[in-house]
Amino acid sequence: MTELKKFDFKQGFNRETTQYAESGSWFDGDRVRFRAGRPENLRGYQPRALNATFDGSARDLVTWADDSSRKRMIFGTPDKLYEQDGDQLYDITPITTAVTLANCFGTSSGSTRVCCSDANHGRSVGDYVYFTSTATFNAVSLSTNVYPITSVDSANIFTITVTTAANATASDVGSATFNYYIPTGYSIAAAGLGYGAAIFQAGVCASQTRSWSQPASAGSSGIIFNVTQWSLDNWGEDIIANRSGSNIFRFDTNASTTPMHATSIPTSPVSVNSILVSPNDRHLVAFGTNRWEAAATVSGTFNPLLVRWSDQDDPTEWNPTAATTAGEVVLTDGTRIIGAKRSKNAITIWTDNSVWTMAYVGPPFTFRFSQAGTNCGMVGPHAGIDFNGVTYWMGFGNFHRFSGQVETLDCTVRRYIFDDINPNYYTKVYVGTNSEFNELIWLYPSGDGTECDKYVIYNPIDKYWVYGTMFFTTFADKEVFGNTITTGVTAAGNNIYNNEPVSVFVGSNNETLISFVESADFGIGEGNSLMFMDRVIPDYEMVNGGKIRMKITTQQYPESPTSQQIEKEFDITETTQKVDFRARGRQAKVRVSCESNGTSWRWGSLRLALQPDGRR
Repeated sequence: MTELKKFDFKQGFNRETTQYAESGSWFDGDRVRFRAGRPENLRGYQPRALNATFDGSARDLVTWADDSSRKRMIFGTPDKLYEQDGDQLYDITPITTAVTLANCFGTSSGSTRVCCSDANHGRSVGDYVYFTSTATFNAVSLSTNVYPITSVDSANIFTITVTTAANATASDVGSATFNYYIPTGYSIAAAGLGYGAAIFQAGVCASQTRSWSQPASAGSSGIIFNVTQWSLDNWGEDIIANRSGSNIFRFDTNASTTPMHATSIPTSPVSVNSILVSPNDRHLVAFGTNRWEAAATVSGTFNPLLVRWSDQDDPTEWNPTAATTAGEVVLTDGTRIIGAKRSKNAITIWTDNSVWTMAYVGPPFTFRFSQAGTNCGMVGPHAGIDFNGVTYWMGFGNFHRFSGQVETLDCTVRRYIFDDINPNYYTKVYVGTNSEFNELIWLYPSGDGTECDKYVIYNPIDKYWVYGTMFFTTFADKEVFGNTITTGVTAAGNNIYNNEPVSVFVGSNNETLISFVESADFGIGEGNSLMFMDRVIPDYEMVNGGKIRMKITTQQYPESPTSQQIEKEFDITETTQKVDFRARGRQAKVRVSCESNGTSWRWGSLRLALQPDGRR
């Protein structure tokens, strides 16, 4: 006679060893979290209504509410910088150069190709330009559209493609102001040549004028040229922005000019890898940048380990004199600064090998720098975050935290994650917080993928780990918009999403979001006897109808081939009380999944009716 036995599994995924060795644990899953120790599916996501699409994958995202309580966000892609205000998406990409020219266009009758003449333009294919003060010529009107450069014919001529074909062949016609965007950057890693390409490069387009440390051209050397990054921060209502390898820009959120664009802070260092605003004391801080040289006015030699800051309350003053609090310090452990984050009243800085703190102490030194740990560098500029005054980050093979001293986190999925991640795209790793569930969420590219397609979640309160699939590239907490905000890349295009709205359990196009959790193997005693099972009593919660699919798999040995495994599958609905079945095996595992559109589910305990059934 079989008797009911209750099985409870440890929260989180536990797979540092084998599926048999992790008995008593959940071993695998996707799109689930644990609440009060029980697995439940993640909520869904909805695209935000926008008046336009955006180019490229977002690499950083900032949300805030302005003085009028308008909810706003800014994000940067390798191509452009964008602001969302309500349902309006604005291209606010910095304009680096504007030049007014006459007799500067050429057309061919019946062609949409327009030649643009600008001596020593310094542009590359894929860079962007838009034209103002233009006259229509040969039926071509450039209006205010932003055009990517489709070819570069020479140092003095490039071409664009327009929507209306010209009605005549002509050269040296028309006039306009050429407004050049900041050169486009790298969306994927590329090979580079030249001294320091793998370490000291600033990540700008290969054809642009470079600092001493950047390769002159792409090649086949095997050196990886990193993906272009943005770093964004608030300066009151304004936004401070930096694209790796450029100078620093400021966006006036109250500007009335149309189109609005972020503008260069002309006195800022010419090459900066990342920025942030120091807490409380309002210094603008640059990481990996040019040293101050009086003879060069603002910028001298680039140093990837240099930290440099402006005068207090003045992002335009970088001269370290007795009359200012501006200054600079070179860190001494590592080859380059990876990134920085505010934490409590200090800044945490990571190099590729170490972690530092930067705390405001006032004149004459302004900041105190202390090394907090070594052999604990960070994989990418957005892989670290502060949560409740403690800093967490993904390192090279481990996850770490800092709350006065550096600690390596006990990660029950560590081997799985670091075997899965694509190390060529460490720089795309992005971590956000979901304060509603006390979660830290790292997004990362997996396998041979070049864009984020997986996640790993750590709950530092309940201390568990889960992972799964997710196509988001940035992540912002819910304090501004009431739910987490994400940006994502799909075959249908790029978009901004309300992530995990209340009671939403579908994807952006009402698609089903598959979720599941699977246990490690379990058995009776030390596994000397087989077990016979003939009934399961499920314990679950289900909302919005649908069904849960339950599968029990039995086998004789941990390495039994699939052909020797026995699978019993059955549907569980809102009215299911028990399920009768018959199965034998020395060990078993259970999988709970949901493929029903819009269904919310939560799993409790597992009760199986079983008995020992001999040794064979």
